[in-house]
Amino acid sequence: MKKLGLPRVLILGCGDVGLRLVPLLLPRYRVLAVTSNPERRAELRAAGAVPIVADLDAPLTLGRLARLAPTIVHLAPPQSEGRIDRRTRNLAAILPEGARLVYVSTTGVYGDCAGASFDETRRVRPQNARAVRRVDAETVLRAWARRRHGKLSILRVPGIYAADRLPLERLHKGLPALAAQEDVHTNHIHADDLARICLAAMRAGAPNRVYHAVDDTDLKMGDYFDAVADAAGLPRPPRLPRSELERSVSPMMLSFMSESRRLHNVRIKEELGVRLHYPEVQSLLAQWREQRLTKG
Repeated sequence: MKKLGLPRVLILGCGDVGLRLVPLLLPRYRVLAVTSNPERRAELRAAGAVPIVADLDAPLTLGRLARLAPTIVHLAPPQSEGRIDRRTRNLAAILPEGARLVYVSTTGVYGDCAGASFDETRRVRPQNARAVRRVDAETVLRAWARRRHGKLSILRVPGIYAADRLPLERLHKGLPALAAQEDVHTNHIHADDLARICLAAMRAGAPNRVYHAVDDTDLKMGDYFDAVADAAGLPRPPRLPRSELERSVSPMMLSFMSESRRLHNVRIKEELGVRLHYPEVQSLLAQWREQRLTKG
């Protein structure tokens, strides 16, 4: 019964990062996790959350969410087509007055920045439909926050990695990377650190503030693949000029290989008080390599 008296937090899109966030919340919050798949209820209960079956693609299922919790963490991605995020629009229609909401967006909203290094004041310039949908979601939630006195924190997130989220499959397949002279700068965050940043934004995020949820890594994409290959004891990927690589990778991967940027992360450290457990990709890779060698 004591648990029932705790403040409530509602998580939408409770996948890998959400499940990492749940144990961080449980000491102080009652966690409600939304799923559109009834078969996931047992998994969410086992993690310590209260499962709520609702579907962001089905507005009629969302009404019951309106008053469940004053704090919402929105991890659900947009649908896979179109230029607007219908899911976030459906959610915004039922968000309560004065709620605190943490929205996990993407660094892709900036588009290609030619390797520039910048902070959260840079204007967005999405260059593919996925990023356009994310900008739409941010815009919709900003309008909700102004209209309903909400407290919105937007986390712009790059490539998420963890020991079980490394590009091993593409390395095993020998898929190529860009030649060094054409390679792009990438940004990274460990899944555990992202969960901790979500919690910090819940507690200390300034209203209507954008934060770069990125670590300190300064690597080009091919160098990242090389570092993972070295840690895994696998061959480094071949390097090809863009004109040849276009015939070897998926359109989605090619879009990632067409955008180069380096994001500052001062705000998460100074405003949210975040201390990264994995300040650089190499922190995880060194740990992972040692564990792999120990196991033989």
